[in-house]
Amino acid sequence: MNKTLLEIYHILLDNYHFQFWWPSKTSFEIIIGAILTQNVSWKNVEKALNNLRDKGILEPEKLLKIPCNELAEYIKSTGFYKQKAKKIFNFLEFFRRYDFSLERLKQKSIKDIRAELLNIKGIGKETADSIILYALYKPIFVVDAYTRRMFSRIGILDREDMKYDNIREIFEDSLPRDVILFQDYHAQI
Repeated sequence: MNKTLLEIYHILLDNYHFQFWWPSKTSFEIIIGAILTQNVSWKNVEKALNNLRDKGILEPEKLLKIPCNELAEYIKSTGFYKQKAKKIFNFLEFFRRYDFSLERLKQKSIKDIRAELLNIKGIGKETADSIILYALYKPIFVVDAYTRRMFSRIGILDREDMKYDNIREIFEDSLPRDVILFQDYHAQI
């Protein structure tokens, strides 16, 4: 029997309960976490975030003041730390144009924010969408490898190698546009 995406969400919710997911203290930490979690477990990202917090530099203005190689040492637990340090600096240079204000960034449409984030070297679709959904609280569905695998196996997606944006659109067109629903559905998966 083929279930709708909303029915599947409710089955997951009934079994696993609401997840209260993306463990960060601030929206800015969510952004840094989204960059750091590329190709690494969240446990290692938490180590890096705690290290930055302990050093008292987990703020955009402070991070921009330290040398890139020093930042790389602080986030070593995340792997690919030199590249990730550059990605963070690339994001910070972009964010400076908004005076480091998430409120100013939030004033733009999802489409415009996403286009700007995707123009930052080192920010891909999943990272951009995670920033938009979790840090900016705007309804965009985040697609990850688990989403592809799970929904291909149960027959909702035609195949596991479908394009990211096609999968995102399937979810967004089939579900109510709700930030909390999208966040928790992603967490459930």
